[in-house]
Amino acid sequence: MSSKPLVQKSLSATLVHGILICYSILALWPIFLVLINSFKSRKGIFNDPMALPSAETFSTIGFDKVLGRSNFDVYFFNSITVTVLTLGITLLIGAMAAWALAGYKYKLNTLLAFYLAIGIMVPIRLGTVSILKLVVAMGLMNTLTALVLVYIAMSLPLTIFILSEFMQQIPNDLKEAARCDGVSEYRIFFQIILPLTRPAIATVGVFTMVPVWNDLWFPLILTADDSVRTVTLGVQQFVGQYVTDWNSVLASLTLAVVPVFILYIIFSRQLIRGITAGAVK
Repeated sequence: MSSKPLVQKSLSATLVHGILICYSILALWPIFLVLINSFKSRKGIFNDPMALPSAETFSTIGFDKVLGRSNFDVYFFNSITVTVLTLGITLLIGAMAAWALAGYKYKLNTLLAFYLAIGIMVPIRLGTVSILKLVVAMGLMNTLTALVLVYIAMSLPLTIFILSEFMQQIPNDLKEAARCDGVSEYRIFFQIILPLTRPAIATVGVFTMVPVWNDLWFPLILTADDSVRTVTLGVQQFVGQYVTDWNSVLASLTLAVVPVFILYIIFSRQLIRGITAGAVK
């Protein structure tokens, strides 16, 4: 009789792992297809898109076109610049705002939390026309600054919401002990609070970077000039109304995926800790 709970627990664990494996395959399969087809000729792509590159179908013509005949290096640099600036400013402002909401109690806390919830639930794309008018009025059309400002506004509500919930779990005794020793609020924030919230910051960083890096909507509207295009917008030059250069499209997508994988490899441990924080007591 005592072995029955163990058997049920083992079956439950097997079922959970099976579901996770299936989900991982579904999530990674499109990326795998893009990767293998980016190293194949056009004929090889259409004849058998599921097959690995062979001696007959192997080709790097897509990468040659992307790297040699387009401004992909400019697009890549623009995407890196926009993403890094957005990430840094969002995390800094979001962490400070979250620290204020979590560490100080005042009457407007509930109202501000409701305001942040609205910012999370309502898509920023609904205000595209107003954003476009504002950008034109500020003289920021066809600039990376416009994209950075829009993405900061898009990312801040979720950043503040997640970090404030995480900071509420930090014991008040640490902060009070530091205040008793005469430590300033700035040092408490940068030397005590931020190091303790690294898992949450890594999680928010990934959640912020991926939508910004993959976004096509706002670059398409706010950056018509070729010199300020991002990767996602630059890929569109290979997509025609009647003919699409699939070799170049797949090569561009393969190169665009690289920074996301690098970010995950660097912050994977902190990311997992941040996602699972509070799940195990």
